[in-house]
Amino acid sequence: MFALCHSACIGCRQIFSYNPMRVPSVRVNGVREPICRDCVERVNPTRIAKGLEPIVPLPDAYDPIDERDIAW
Repeated sequence: MFALCHSACIGCRQIFSYNPMRVPSVRVNGVREPICRDCVERVNPTRIAKGLEPIVPLPDAYDPIDERDIAW
């Protein structure tokens, strides 16, 4: 069995699917919030211009995960 999480992106608020163990996230008020691929691409030039590291999603960040690999 495979699983995907679905929630709103912290950047654009659009619902997207992702691997809950691998998706990039940003901290908002101390809570990790997932960010979609489009927002990562949109925010990286600004991050780089500010001297911050770009967000680099893992290759399987937006793919299904084997449900046995989820850390409950």
